[in-house]
Amino acid sequence: MSTEPLASGEPDRALRLLWRDRLGQPVGSRGPKQRTSVDAVVDAAITIADDEGIEALSMRRVAERLGLRPMSVYTYVPGKAELIDLMVDRVAGEQPLPEPGGSLRTRLEQVARLTWNEFLRHPWLLSIDTSRPPLGPNVSDRWEWSLRAIDGLGLSDVELDRVITLVTAFVVGPARAYVDAERLHRASTESDEEWWERNAPVLDRVAEPGRYPIAARVGRAVKAHDASGDPERAFAFGLARVIDGIESYVAARAKPGLSGPAAS
Repeated sequence: MSTEPLASGEPDRALRLLWRDRLGQPVGSRGPKQRTSVDAVVDAAITIADDEGIEALSMRRVAERLGLRPMSVYTYVPGKAELIDLMVDRVAGEQPLPEPGGSLRTRLEQVARLTWNEFLRHPWLLSIDTSRPPLGPNVSDRWEWSLRAIDGLGLSDVELDRVITLVTAFVVGPARAYVDAERLHRASTESDEEWWERNAPVLDRVAEPGRYPIAARVGRAVKAHDASGDPERAFAFGLARVIDGIESYVAARAKPGLSGPAAS
């Protein structure tokens, strides 16, 4: 496998693989006669990441799962970075994209819920660097669908991008909390309530009377409402507040004198 940088003007290797259905399947340049396919390599990689986390993913592990020699995997995908791009695009196409409809709130909730569901199905996505997203067919379809959900509201193109980025980026925090909580519950037989009860005597000793009056009051309220440690409820609450802000912003942009290019 070559480690040399791409020549100036050479298309990204992952991009060619992402669009292989249109550009044609890549042909291996070395190794034995191909016994599997790029799709099978991607499927195997997703299974490993789903079961064991992205840190467990390696080209060797993929080869073992497919019954191949380690180096033969490189005849399908040039490296781990390209493989992850293919994985991200593959899972982006798993959920159907409903025709945008209803109120702005409903459409933004659809965008957020698709992202939420995707993170919960594939928690390893939370560890992926998205500064340069893989611009494959599924990721591109999802982005176009998301933008179409808010097009025609009087927002500039830059604002369309920022609104969808805001909504999808918000989902990351609650999704990570949900995944972490699920991981903790699988690893421990102790419930959150039992943990608090076990540690309450120590906390009562170190918490000076009157030092944390607001925290104590809020803690009692949260416990009374059984809202402690509920990332999904936090997700729904936070998303509603984010959409409240977007709705207010869209309404303000529609007022005379406020249309036109967005401020940076």
